[in-house]
Amino acid sequence: MRVILASSSKQRNDIFKMIGLKYEVMTSNVDERSNEKEPDKYVEKLSLNKAKSVCDQIKDKAIIISADTVMYLENKIYEKPRTKEEAFNNLKELSGKRHFAYTGITIIDLYQEKTITFSSKVEIYLKEISDDEIDWYIKNEEKIFKSCGYVLLGKASIFIDKINGDYNTLFGISPSVVFGKLKELGYSLDDFEFE
Repeated sequence: MRVILASSSKQRNDIFKMIGLKYEVMTSNVDERSNEKEPDKYVEKLSLNKAKSVCDQIKDKAIIISADTVMYLENKIYEKPRTKEEAFNNLKELSGKRHFAYTGITIIDLYQEKTITFSSKVEIYLKEISDDEIDWYIKNEEKIFKSCGYVLLGKASIFIDKINGDYNTLFGISPSVVFGKLKELGYSLDDFEFE
């Protein structure tokens, strides 16, 4: 069974490697911004666009899995910051507040010609972060432009008070959620190759 992860995200790749799944990586050619206002619809639309982009690049049967993650607080969606100033402002706004990580996932099953798109969310509590601490973080975290506001597996873990929900959703993809959906499509773990 050919599995393609439609993402070059190190965090998503690390999660698939962690469970030992054999898969390929193909990146999409889509703009990672959406006009959707609701965070679940936002990430679902982007994950679907990514999966379709990879689907257009292949000719053989495969299962394509794509994902998109954003942070959300008080009607504002936080995508990847484009500047250090934007990263600073994002962290300042999120400091000391409960906010949410939303991950949208799309599975395109070319063996059965089926597509499913869904999302999950996790509640995050950040400690109060001073301006000096935010400055330190931005100077010392090299991946701030590759993540949505802050890098949870990186130095930002210093500022996380607690998390409610599926831990892996924070990092961009949850194996338990993905395999639950693959099971709904009629697959078992024996249908996939693991190392």
